[in-house]
Amino acid sequence: MIAYVDSSVLLRFVLEQPEPLTEIARFDELVTSTLSQSECLRAVDNARLRGEMDQEEHDARRQAVYAKLKGIERVFASRSVLARAESSFPAPIATLDAIHVATALQWRDHGRPDLTFTTHDHQQGWVAKLLGFDVIGV
Repeated sequence: MIAYVDSSVLLRFVLEQPEPLTEIARFDELVTSTLSQSECLRAVDNARLRGEMDQEEHDARRQAVYAKLKGIERVFASRSVLARAESSFPAPIATLDAIHVATALQWRDHGRPDLTFTTHDHQQGWVAKLLGFDVIGV
């Protein structure tokens, strides 16, 4: 079994937020977009800038991002992924969320029909469901 992991799922672990999606441990393979690293590192830095953590915790959380991504296959946001993200979706979706969904669509369309989509973002999860994914985390 394989799961696409959105950055919101990773961040719950990295930031030690309530109710992390521990169900991802049951999957044999995890995949995410190369964007997830940037999104997670931005979220950590933004938390520091808002005064939610000091520099020491910031540094530790950045290392936690790298540790959490280790072992997760990362898919480059290729031209074809971006083209799909630019096309029409069945419901409104933010740009980076569209890139995540487009990445998962490409992965599914290239021989992984059993791909499960994981996210804590309700709108992104709704769009993924409308596109035929099993979605967990919302």
